[in-house]
Amino acid sequence: MNLPQFPTTVIGSWPRTNEVQRAMRDKRAGRIGEEEFDSIADKAVLQCLKWQEDAGIDIVTDGEQRRDNYISFVAEHLNNVRMLMVSELLDYIEDKASFEEILGTLDVPAFSMSNPAATGKISRKKPLALNDFLFLKKHTDKAVKVTLPGPYLLTRSMWVEGLSKDAYPTKEDLAVDIISVLREELEDLIAAGVEFVQFDEPVLTELVFTQKNANRTFMCGALTAKADAEEEIVFALDLMNQVTAGMQSRGTKIGVHVCRGNWSTQDEILLKGPYYPLVPYFSNVNVDQLILEYATPRAGEIDAIKDFGGKEIGFGIVNPRTETVETEDEILARVQEVRKFISDDKIYLNPDCGFGTFAQRPMNSDEIAFEKLKAMSSAAKKLRESILV
Repeated sequence: MNLPQFPTTVIGSWPRTNEVQRAMRDKRAGRIGEEEFDSIADKAVLQCLKWQEDAGIDIVTDGEQRRDNYISFVAEHLNNVRMLMVSELLDYIEDKASFEEILGTLDVPAFSMSNPAATGKISRKKPLALNDFLFLKKHTDKAVKVTLPGPYLLTRSMWVEGLSKDAYPTKEDLAVDIISVLREELEDLIAAGVEFVQFDEPVLTELVFTQKNANRTFMCGALTAKADAEEEIVFALDLMNQVTAGMQSRGTKIGVHVCRGNWSTQDEILLKGPYYPLVPYFSNVNVDQLILEYATPRAGEIDAIKDFGGKEIGFGIVNPRTETVETEDEILARVQEVRKFISDDKIYLNPDCGFGTFAQRPMNSDEIAFEKLKAMSSAAKKLRESILV
């Protein structure tokens, strides 16, 4: 990629219009077909692209406009996967009352968020994101980032005992086929010339930032019971490294995004804590870039970055969940902090997370998202100029 210093990008999602959300419902109900839905989504993607280009973003996405959320969309792309509302998953959870209480406490709208569940042996029915990339690339000269759910996230979310056990006795058995699906997708994307592939792994923070006595939490679809953190980090690391084995150094940058939840604007109910407990994962995962949240105090100390194995850092610098637009000076001051620990050529700037992780619950409006990106781009430009002086 031919990028300036301190490249700017986004995490992936952008708010969906009412028209797109209606089209999603109509497609799911069989009232419209794939072609009609794509016609509506295409327009939304191009508008999303324009917001990013006008804001000066260097690496763009399609805003995940065709996706209900960042994980459940895989259901229609894979064989033997069923998309369920979080409320429907209650049927497969033993302690229903406790889980409903968790959903209420954490401000989770159980009837609007969905989750993919494996009901048999999975395989790709059609590409997960390849066609979306090819459409976007026809309309921009910018570098493009494609976002995909990570292997650990998919394993934890898609293995639902009452639905999956006949085909996959354990989640480890399911993971074998998830790795195969993601490797096929990554191969196709690299062959098509994608510049950046980002795998989303938010459940890693659920492992280390929830209370030790918490048996189950909601973390963006991770609905299986909480396991031993150290064992699961080793398991998650192995899954990611199996997906990326032999894929690096082929012209496509590969990153992992690890956040603390992006389903509510109430920061106090989202996970918090420094990234130190995840050093064993970050320092050994075979990717080019770690894309992390550092725009709020929930992130903890920045100096944890120095132990992440010398990788590039996608530095979360604006908060997608607030209406207040960060100032250029605030962004610059924050970047100066991270420059103490890694070199300038390894710093990318991005929001903490997406602006519309869940289609029915955007974190912000188009206008505020645009202003935040514009402030980020302006700060990056000033950084470049200061280095040249």
